[in-house]
Amino acid sequence: MTLTPELLTLGRYLAGEFENREQAIANPAWYVHLRLWQRPVRSPLFSEPSLTFFAEQANIVQLDQPYRPRIMQIREQPQTPGDRCQFEVQYYMLKDPAQFRGAGRQPERLGQLTQAQIERLPGCTLTVSKQPLGNGAFRFLASLPPQARCCFTYQGETRQVYLGFEASPTEFLSYDKGIDPNTGKALWGAVLGPFRFTKRQDFAGELAGV
Repeated sequence: MTLTPELLTLGRYLAGEFENREQAIANPAWYVHLRLWQRPVRSPLFSEPSLTFFAEQANIVQLDQPYRPRIMQIREQPQTPGDRCQFEVQYYMLKDPAQFRGAGRQPERLGQLTQAQIERLPGCTLTVSKQPLGNGAFRFLASLPPQARCCFTYQGETRQVYLGFEASPTEFLSYDKGIDPNTGKALWGAVLGPFRFTKRQDFAGELAGV
Protein backbone atom coordinates (compact mmCIF):
# COMPACT_ATOMS: atom_id res chain seq x y z
CA MET A 1 0.00 0.00 0.00
CA THR A 2 1.52 3.30 -1.14
CA LEU A 3 0.49 6.37 0.83
CA THR A 4 1.68 9.91 0.31
CA PRO A 5 3.66 11.66 3.07
CA GLU A 6 0.83 14.16 3.60
CA LEU A 7 -1.76 11.42 4.11
CA LEU A 8 0.53 9.77 6.63
CA THR A 9 0.96 13.14 8.35
CA LEU A 10 -2.81 13.44 8.73
CA GLY A 11 -2.89 9.88 10.05
CA ARG A 12 -0.28 10.69 12.68
CA TYR A 13 -2.28 13.71 13.84
CA LEU A 14 -5.44 11.62 14.20
CA ALA A 15 -3.93 8.55 15.88
CA GLY A 16 -4.12 8.83 19.62
CA GLU A 17 -6.01 9.14 22.86
CA PHE A 18 -7.40 12.64 23.34
CA GLU A 19 -9.03 14.64 26.12
CA ASN A 20 -10.77 18.03 26.37
CA ARG A 21 -10.08 18.55 30.08
CA GLU A 22 -9.20 22.24 29.92
CA GLN A 23 -12.30 23.11 27.88
CA ALA A 24 -14.60 21.10 30.16
CA ILE A 25 -13.24 22.81 33.27
CA ALA A 26 -13.59 26.26 31.73
CA ASN A 27 -17.14 25.71 30.45
CA PRO A 28 -18.74 22.65 32.11
CA ALA A 29 -22.29 23.70 31.21
CA TRP A 30 -21.66 23.13 27.50
CA TYR A 31 -18.71 20.76 27.23
CA VAL A 32 -18.64 17.34 28.85
CA HIS A 33 -15.20 16.12 29.89
CA LEU A 34 -14.52 13.43 27.28
CA ARG A 35 -11.87 10.90 26.41
CA LEU A 36 -11.60 10.18 22.68
CA TRP A 37 -9.79 7.24 21.11
CA GLN A 38 -8.83 7.13 17.43
CA ARG A 39 -7.11 3.83 16.91
CA PRO A 40 -5.48 2.75 13.63
CA VAL A 41 -6.95 -0.42 12.14
CA ARG A 42 -4.27 -2.53 10.52
CA SER A 43 -6.61 -5.20 9.15
CA PRO A 44 -6.97 -4.82 5.35
CA LEU A 45 -10.64 -3.78 5.22
CA PHE A 46 -10.30 -1.97 1.89
CA SER A 47 -8.44 -2.79 -1.31
CA GLU A 48 -7.66 0.82 -2.19
CA PRO A 49 -4.74 2.68 -0.56
CA SER A 50 -6.10 4.33 2.57
CA LEU A 51 -5.83 4.66 6.34
CA THR A 52 -8.53 3.25 8.59
CA PHE A 53 -9.39 4.27 12.16
CA PHE A 54 -11.70 2.95 14.85
CA ALA A 55 -13.03 5.82 16.95
CA GLU A 56 -15.10 5.92 20.13
CA GLN A 57 -15.42 8.23 23.11
CA ALA A 58 -16.48 8.16 26.75
CA ASN A 59 -17.37 10.47 29.58
CA ILE A 60 -14.34 10.77 31.84
CA VAL A 61 -16.33 9.43 34.80
CA GLN A 62 -17.58 6.42 32.79
CA LEU A 63 -14.55 5.26 30.85
CA ASP A 64 -15.87 1.70 30.92
CA GLN A 65 -18.94 2.79 28.94
CA PRO A 66 -17.64 4.16 25.62
CA TYR A 67 -20.12 5.16 22.94
CA ARG A 68 -20.34 6.46 19.35
CA PRO A 69 -18.13 3.72 17.84
CA ARG A 70 -17.36 4.37 14.18
CA ILE A 71 -14.95 3.51 11.41
CA MET A 72 -13.18 6.21 9.39
CA GLN A 73 -11.52 5.46 6.06
CA ILE A 74 -9.21 8.22 4.81
CA ARG A 75 -8.25 8.03 1.16
CA GLU A 76 -6.65 10.17 -1.48
CA GLN A 77 -8.61 11.93 -4.19
CA PRO A 78 -7.44 12.95 -7.67
CA GLN A 79 -6.74 16.68 -7.78
CA THR A 80 -7.26 19.23 -10.50
CA PRO A 81 -5.34 22.52 -10.69
CA GLY A 82 -6.61 24.87 -7.99
CA ASP A 83 -8.48 22.11 -6.13
CA ARG A 84 -7.79 22.35 -2.38
CA CYS A 85 -9.40 19.00 -1.57
CA GLN A 86 -6.79 16.26 -1.43
CA PHE A 87 -8.35 13.62 0.81
CA GLU A 88 -11.77 12.43 1.81
CA VAL A 89 -13.02 10.67 4.92
CA GLN A 90 -15.71 8.02 4.56
CA TYR A 91 -17.57 6.97 7.70
CA TYR A 92 -18.89 3.49 8.40
CA MET A 93 -21.03 2.11 11.20
CA LEU A 94 -20.50 -1.19 12.96
CA LYS A 95 -23.30 -3.68 12.43
CA ASP A 96 -22.80 -4.96 15.98
CA PRO A 97 -21.36 -2.07 18.02
CA ALA A 98 -21.29 -4.10 21.24
CA GLN A 99 -18.81 -6.55 19.70
CA PHE A 100 -16.08 -3.90 19.55
CA ARG A 101 -17.09 -1.58 22.39
CA GLY A 102 -13.96 -0.69 24.34
CA ALA A 103 -11.55 -1.49 21.51
CA GLY A 104 -10.10 2.01 21.84
CA ARG A 105 -8.29 0.73 24.93
CA GLN A 106 -8.00 -2.86 23.70
CA PRO A 107 -6.68 -2.52 20.14
CA GLU A 108 -5.89 -6.22 19.79
CA ARG A 109 -9.63 -6.79 19.35
CA LEU A 110 -9.59 -4.80 16.12
CA GLY A 111 -7.64 -7.60 14.48
CA GLN A 112 -10.96 -9.48 14.29
CA LEU A 113 -12.68 -6.70 12.34
CA THR A 114 -13.71 -7.55 8.78
CA GLN A 115 -15.42 -5.62 6.00
CA ALA A 116 -18.55 -7.75 6.47
CA GLN A 117 -18.96 -6.27 9.96
CA ILE A 118 -19.20 -2.63 8.85
CA GLU A 119 -21.71 -0.69 6.79
CA ARG A 120 -20.98 2.37 4.68
CA LEU A 121 -22.92 5.49 5.68
CA PRO A 122 -24.22 7.25 2.54
CA GLY A 123 -23.85 11.02 2.67
CA CYS A 124 -21.25 10.76 5.43
CA THR A 125 -18.17 11.60 3.36
CA LEU A 126 -16.01 14.55 4.39
CA THR A 127 -13.78 16.52 2.06
CA VAL A 128 -10.40 17.46 3.47
CA SER A 129 -8.32 20.52 2.69
CA LYS A 130 -5.00 21.55 4.18
CA GLN A 131 -3.29 24.73 5.33
CA PRO A 132 0.53 24.76 5.53
CA LEU A 133 1.85 25.84 8.93
CA GLY A 134 5.53 25.77 8.03
CA ASN A 135 8.31 23.31 8.86
CA GLY A 136 6.40 20.48 7.19
CA ALA A 137 3.34 20.84 9.44
CA PHE A 138 -0.27 21.33 8.33
CA ARG A 139 -3.72 22.05 9.61
CA PHE A 140 -6.21 19.69 7.99
CA LEU A 141 -9.86 20.75 7.77
CA ALA A 142 -12.54 18.13 7.12
CA SER A 143 -16.18 19.00 6.50
CA LEU A 144 -19.33 17.72 4.83
CA PRO A 145 -19.98 19.17 1.37
CA PRO A 146 -22.79 21.73 1.15
CA GLN A 147 -26.27 20.16 1.10
CA ALA A 148 -24.93 16.77 2.25
CA ARG A 149 -27.10 14.89 4.73
CA CYS A 150 -25.38 12.30 6.90
CA CYS A 151 -28.19 10.05 8.13
CA PHE A 152 -28.53 6.54 9.49
CA THR A 153 -31.18 4.41 11.17
CA TYR A 154 -30.79 3.57 14.86
CA GLN A 155 -33.39 1.70 16.93
CA GLY A 156 -35.93 2.23 14.17
CA GLU A 157 -35.46 6.00 14.02
CA THR A 158 -33.69 8.17 11.46
CA ARG A 159 -30.76 10.02 13.00
CA GLN A 160 -28.87 12.85 11.33
CA VAL A 161 -25.43 14.11 12.29
CA TYR A 162 -23.07 16.80 11.13
CA LEU A 163 -19.47 15.57 11.01
CA GLY A 164 -16.33 17.65 10.78
CA PHE A 165 -12.90 18.09 12.34
CA GLU A 166 -9.64 19.99 12.27
CA ALA A 167 -6.33 18.28 12.95
CA SER A 168 -2.94 19.84 13.58
CA PRO A 169 0.23 18.89 15.48
CA THR A 170 -1.09 20.45 18.71
CA GLU A 171 -4.83 19.74 18.85
CA PHE A 172 -7.84 17.96 17.40
CA LEU A 173 -11.11 19.86 17.04
CA SER A 174 -14.39 18.00 16.63
CA TYR A 175 -17.43 19.69 15.11
CA ASP A 176 -19.65 16.60 15.37
CA LYS A 177 -23.23 17.26 16.44
CA GLY A 178 -26.63 15.67 16.24
CA ILE A 179 -29.21 17.32 14.00
CA ASP A 180 -33.00 17.18 14.13
CA PRO A 181 -33.77 15.81 10.63
CA ASN A 182 -37.08 17.68 10.55
CA THR A 183 -35.97 21.14 11.72
CA GLY A 184 -32.21 21.14 11.08
CA LYS A 185 -31.64 22.28 14.68
CA ALA A 186 -28.53 21.09 16.52
CA LEU A 187 -29.46 18.77 19.39
CA TRP A 188 -26.18 17.71 20.99
CA GLY A 189 -22.42 17.89 20.54
CA ALA A 190 -20.56 20.93 19.26
CA VAL A 191 -23.56 23.25 19.45
CA LEU A 192 -21.59 26.33 20.59
CA GLY A 193 -18.35 25.48 18.83
CA PRO A 194 -15.92 22.61 18.47
CA PHE A 195 -14.78 20.26 21.19
CA ARG A 196 -11.06 21.00 21.64
CA PHE A 197 -9.03 17.88 22.31
CA THR A 198 -5.38 17.55 23.28
CA LYS A 199 -3.51 14.33 22.56
CA ARG A 200 -2.57 12.51 25.77
CA GLN A 201 -1.21 9.33 24.20
CA ASP A 202 0.16 8.83 20.70
CA PHE A 203 -0.86 5.80 18.61
CA ALA A 204 0.98 6.84 15.44
CA GLY A 205 3.32 3.88 15.77
CA GLU A 206 0.35 1.60 15.05
CA LEU A 207 -0.22 3.06 11.59
CA ALA A 208 0.42 0.79 8.62
CA GLY A 209 3.05 2.34 6.39
CA VAL A 210 4.82 4.29 9.16
